[in-house]
Amino acid sequence: MKALRFGWRGVTVLFVLAFLLGVTGPLAWVLASSLKSATQIATDPWALPTTLQWDNYANAWNGASTNLGRAFFNSLFVALATMVVLIPISAMAAYVLAKYAFPGSKAIYASFLAGMMFPQFLVIVPLYLTMVDLSLADTLPGLILVYIAFSLPFTVFVLTGFFHNLPDELGEAAMLDGCGHAKTFWRVMLPLARPGLVVVTIFNLIGLWNEYNLALVLVNSEERFTLPLALAKLSNTAQYTSDWGAMFAAIVITMGPVLLVYWLLKEKIQEAMLAGAVKG
Repeated sequence: MKALRFGWRGVTVLFVLAFLLGVTGPLAWVLASSLKSATQIATDPWALPTTLQWDNYANAWNGASTNLGRAFFNSLFVALATMVVLIPISAMAAYVLAKYAFPGSKAIYASFLAGMMFPQFLVIVPLYLTMVDLSLADTLPGLILVYIAFSLPFTVFVLTGFFHNLPDELGEAAMLDGCGHAKTFWRVMLPLARPGLVVVTIFNLIGLWNEYNLALVLVNSEERFTLPLALAKLSNTAQYTSDWGAMFAAIVITMGPVLLVYWLLKEKIQEAMLAGAVKG
C-alpha cells in the first residue's frame, strides 16, 4: 500500500515538474534569445547569451521598420479607454438584468449570450463597411467602440452571475434607509461585486492587449498600429533583416505587462475565482 502511494506521489511530482518546465521553459528561452546577437541565435539557439545584447530592446522599441514604442502606447490607450467605458456600462446592465424583472429582460440577457457565441469573422465585412460609413475606420476611437461592443457579452454574463448571488435584503435595507435605485447600486451593490469586477477587468485587459484580428481589419495606418500588429510586421521584417534579437525583445516587451498584471494581482484573481465558485 505504501509502495502504491509512493508511486502515485512520484507520478504527481513528475507531472507537476513537466508542467512547470512546459510553462517556464519557453519563457526562459525567449528571454535568453532576446539578449543574444542574431548570429548566436542562428548558430547556437539553445545556449545562454555569451554577451548581453541590450541594444535588441532599443532596436525593437525605436526600430525604423516598426516603432514598437508607439504601438505600446496605442495598445495601452485603447485597452484603458475601452475598460473605462465597458465596466460601468456592463455593471449597470448586469445589475438591472439580475435584480429587476421586467418584460423582455430574458430576451435581452439571451441576446448577450448569443453575442458570446457569434463567430467574429462573420461580421468582419459588414463591420468594416459600417466603420467606413461612420468615418471611424482606421481610427483608435473606432477601434475602442468595436472592442466595447465585442467585450460586452462576456462582461455582462459574468457580472450578472455575481449580482444575482448578492442578497436582495441588502438592497432592500438600503432602500429603507433612504437610498434610491441608483444610490443603492453605486454605494451598496457595486462594491459587493468587486470580485466579479476584478475578474472581468483582468480577463478583458489581457484579451484586448493580445487582440489581433479586429485591429488587422480596422487599422491600416502604421502610426495607429497596436502591439500585435507591430509585432507581426516586425516578425515579417526580421525574415529579411535577420534582426532576430530585436524580434525576441519585442516579444518580451509584449508579454511583460501581461505577466506583470498576473504577478501583481494573482491573489486578487484567486480570491475572485474562489468567490465565484462558492457563489456559483
